[in-house]
Amino acid sequence: MHNHQKIARLGFALISLTFTLACNSNKSLKPQGAESSGESNSILGAGSTFIYPIMTRWISSFQTSHPGVQINYQSIGSGGGIQQLKQGLVDFGASDAALDDEHLKDMPALVQIPESAGPVCITYNLPELKTPLKLSAATLSGIFLGKIKTWQDPAVKKDNPGVSLSNIPIVVAHRSDGSGTTNIFTTYLAKVSPEWAKQVGKGISVSWPTGLGGKGSEGVTGVIKQTQGAIGYVELTYAKENNLPVAQVRNQAGNWVDASPATTTAAIDAFSDDLAKDVRTPIVDPPASARDAYPICGLTYLLVPKQGKDAKKTEVVKNFVQYIITDGQASAERLAYAKLPATLADQDQKLLAEIVASGQPGQTTTSASMGK
Repeated sequence: MHNHQKIARLGFALISLTFTLACNSNKSLKPQGAESSGESNSILGAGSTFIYPIMTRWISSFQTSHPGVQINYQSIGSGGGIQQLKQGLVDFGASDAALDDEHLKDMPALVQIPESAGPVCITYNLPELKTPLKLSAATLSGIFLGKIKTWQDPAVKKDNPGVSLSNIPIVVAHRSDGSGTTNIFTTYLAKVSPEWAKQVGKGISVSWPTGLGGKGSEGVTGVIKQTQGAIGYVELTYAKENNLPVAQVRNQAGNWVDASPATTTAAIDAFSDDLAKDVRTPIVDPPASARDAYPICGLTYLLVPKQGKDAKKTEVVKNFVQYIITDGQASAERLAYAKLPATLADQDQKLLAEIVASGQPGQTTTSASMGK
């Protein structure tokens, strides 16, 4: 009998515990602004695939040092991140294409914070080629315009004297989704090729003259790996992770340059005066004085609403951004990104100070916050 009483008491205790947990679980379902601190410590971002590898590292490190904070980042492309931010579905966006004044009109008041930079590399599938492919601006634009159709084309041979190349068709791979990586690459092509500028232009999404589309950098990488003779553009990290070769590109100084963090830093330095005036300044095709600069580089930006609706979420976002632009930069070069130079890091601190929760006094909007 004594045992039955123990079992009964244990059963009652379990029922009570279950009821208590259920009540607590229901509290967590309260809408934003409720008492649940866990919800305010959970933030959501979306956008650039370019930044995804290092963003994953930043999130992991930040969450380790900030127990209870949850950060979810959706790698859906810069265009997708911008749209989600516009609709108020995320707490921050990430884009490799800074928003110009016209696009800012349709967005909530934002700060655009440069948080990393990297090269957009040209990768290809030519198994017989044992040395890096070399591509000048004219050849590269001709390939993506669909005018250079085989690897035996005289323009390709001229860039690669003495190199044996297969007489197979060139298959262009490009992004099918809105992409900041596309913006960087097409900004470069538009700058070096008047024909490209007139016929195609630049942006996160363009009407490609030729080629096969892949969704995300992962999709483009997949097309290249599966298609002999293919060529495309991706972030350096994706090329390295997939063991794909990377072309050398000739810069304005006439040098054949590898895509790397160091050659990206050289590109940033070449535009330091312009970036001091406008953090949205493209860093493609640096002048001939930047002898070691890789010509297809871009900054990537965190897009954060100036007026956060939830004070706790706003604090978490600001702390995370603060980590990214300071201690988080130590991870940059290990993942093939360039660290921010001190001048840009200083500008970032001023931009970060403009982010406030609704109802808090904010600072006067500066030209840098609008990217002007």
